[in-house]
Amino acid sequence: MSVTDAKTLPKAFDAETARRALALGCDTLQIEADALLVLKERFSRPGDDSFINAVGLLLNCSGRVVVSGIGKSGHIARKIAATLASTGTPALFVHAAEALHGDLGMITDNDAVIAISYSGEAAEFISIIPIIKRMGAKLIAITGNPQSRLAQLADVHLNAHVDKEACPLNLAPTASTTATLALGDALAVALLDARGFREEDFARSHPGGALGRRLLTHVRDVMRSGEAVPAVKADVPLPTALLEITKKGMAMTAIVDDRHHVIGIFTDGDLRRLIEAAQDLSKLKMADVMHANPRTINPDQLAVEAVELMEQHRINQLLVANADGMLVGALHIHDLTRAKVI
Repeated sequence: MSVTDAKTLPKAFDAETARRALALGCDTLQIEADALLVLKERFSRPGDDSFINAVGLLLNCSGRVVVSGIGKSGHIARKIAATLASTGTPALFVHAAEALHGDLGMITDNDAVIAISYSGEAAEFISIIPIIKRMGAKLIAITGNPQSRLAQLADVHLNAHVDKEACPLNLAPTASTTATLALGDALAVALLDARGFREEDFARSHPGGALGRRLLTHVRDVMRSGEAVPAVKADVPLPTALLEITKKGMAMTAIVDDRHHVIGIFTDGDLRRLIEAAQDLSKLKMADVMHANPRTINPDQLAVEAVELMEQHRINQLLVANADGMLVGALHIHDLTRAKVI
């Protein structure tokens, strides 16, 4: 859309206002991107070990990581705490002002505190930090002023200084909060890697999400079992097997031996091919028409593995057998869809 096309502009916009809005938006993105590049260069500079020291301090913390801030920094602190907690580092958010009125009791001597204040002079922190230090808790300060009182009191100071805010007035926290948020993400990712945190660990802390379902749902959780599984013997006439297929509604039946071991499978697709061949179906036994040694999956495997197997072989049904080859269940592609594994 051209900003000069009056027909496409919102009612409150004229062409000049639209051009200015777009220019300011792009400037904001550029200023914040530049701030992140400066932050990267600062911490990768030879002799600046502050980031490494912060990661080491957090790795050695035997308690929890308490992230605290006030105002816009408080919002950033809350998000950093959430990211740490979901990536293997036990963490919680404590509002700096509330800490003055009782929430300080949430912090123990085994904890590490990340205090966020761009000025480094927030009165709330200046009041509580000496108490936190006397407790024995370790302190990481994230500020934009290495000479601030908060920076000077910290065991590790992370300098999040930015040359200017994206706000045209250079007042509203914009580039500075972006830099602080990115720095929190950098700490979380470094800790994640150092702890050997894996997809499975992430899924355990996100059981309600798509990844959690994919990595925590096993075949046994979604398969059909017991009387819901269609199964017949090899000597059963085809018309009898068709009744079993219709009754169980899976568009197939397993063929099992006397010990209920899987020896074959017969599907609706097999039936269509028989009809096309114009055979007398009434004279056929399942042993004559089944596919022997069908693909199976173990009930303890992940449901996502069943999805991959079905996609690989372009099939919609899969028999579930235990380590001894005994039929214990069956899966239809719709079962996996309903369980939101797909």
